[in-house]
Amino acid sequence: MDIMDKLQILSAAAKYDVSCSSSGSSRKNMPGGLGNGHQSGICHSFSEDGRCISLLKILFSNDCIFNCAYCVNRSTNDLPRASFTPEEVVQLTMNFYRRNYIEGLFLSSAVVKNPDHTMELMVNTIEKLRLEYRFNGYIHLKVIPGANPSLISKAGLYADRLSVNIELPSNKSLKLLAPQKNTDSILKPMNLIKTGIIQRAEEHKSFRRVPAFAPAGQSTQLIVGATPENDLSILRLSEGLYNRYKLKRVYYSAYVPVSSKSLILPNSAPPLLREHRLYQADWLLRFYGFKADEILNESFQNLDISLDPKSDWALRNPGIFPLEINKADYQMILRIPGIGVKTAQRIVAARRVQKLDYDDLKKMGAVLKRARYFITCKGKYHGGINLDSELVRYGLSASFKLEEANNSNWEQISMFQPVPALSASY
Repeated sequence: MDIMDKLQILSAAAKYDVSCSSSGSSRKNMPGGLGNGHQSGICHSFSEDGRCISLLKILFSNDCIFNCAYCVNRSTNDLPRASFTPEEVVQLTMNFYRRNYIEGLFLSSAVVKNPDHTMELMVNTIEKLRLEYRFNGYIHLKVIPGANPSLISKAGLYADRLSVNIELPSNKSLKLLAPQKNTDSILKPMNLIKTGIIQRAEEHKSFRRVPAFAPAGQSTQLIVGATPENDLSILRLSEGLYNRYKLKRVYYSAYVPVSSKSLILPNSAPPLLREHRLYQADWLLRFYGFKADEILNESFQNLDISLDPKSDWALRNPGIFPLEINKADYQMILRIPGIGVKTAQRIVAARRVQKLDYDDLKKMGAVLKRARYFITCKGKYHGGINLDSELVRYGLSASFKLEEANNSNWEQISMFQPVPALSASY
């Protein structure tokens, strides 16, 4: 098969994988090398639904031996199959990089023959890029669950980020939809990667010159909407993964129906708004000091689609508000809707010099159309209506129409997508 035909098949097959954030690497260029994976050298482009398109994102192969019901590349699906060779991936990466189309490589694969065989081919590919072609751009490699630990350890020496897809929120769902996979084969590589990162960090502290191991950390991907788990169980899972395996990110992927004939999977449009709210809640877990059981609880097991998670939490806890902006501690300021991390830091720093008023907050970047209901400045409340009023919830709700945001007329950008002709009138 011609390499461009392979590229068209295997780039399209990779579009359902969203774990492709390319930030966090500190791999710099070296004399005689090509590319730069340093933080300032990585560019990002995102499609409308948030998927990163800054990397050459391809599968090594879509010729899978597994038959996961939610996957377009499952063995029983009738579709064109293709596989690259390591040299073909290397040449594509170098050629795309030299033309300034990409800043790095995102490489995943279906399971060909067995996990070890597939993982060995992928590791050989990135090893060739690093050592033979001196490529120092960003590389994100997907680890194949069940692969030999020695192959995973070797991959960490050449890749900036490693990730193992956990796929589904529960072991029960995994057994139902992907009976050839098991949770243990996913969690063991995660633990191995975490251990490798920690060990290398300790060795660097002792001033030993050792190669970095997955310097941009590890991440995972979770499919949302294919199974009936609620948002609370998903956030608890994410919280546990962050705490136990020190993940950089958990990516949430709205389930895209890959078969209209499935009896066990939904055929509705991808739940993109739900995916968006989960990302917002995930942000609260990582940067705002929230716990999963604070964002949601047994009485409220799913995120409000029409309201961001922090505002929804604040409205369910009216006894905490309003907070006096000149007295509340930093952690509580972070919990005020409309105030982010940088703004909270500015508030704490500025009030050491003078008391802040409403206009000061606007200059510091606070989104006052949300924050005003939950704060007082010098004892004065600027919300205008009682916090327990339904009008507050209405005022905080998203202004866009849910049916428009949830429509099915969306697609991921493709390198083979035709460019529309320019109009004669500008």
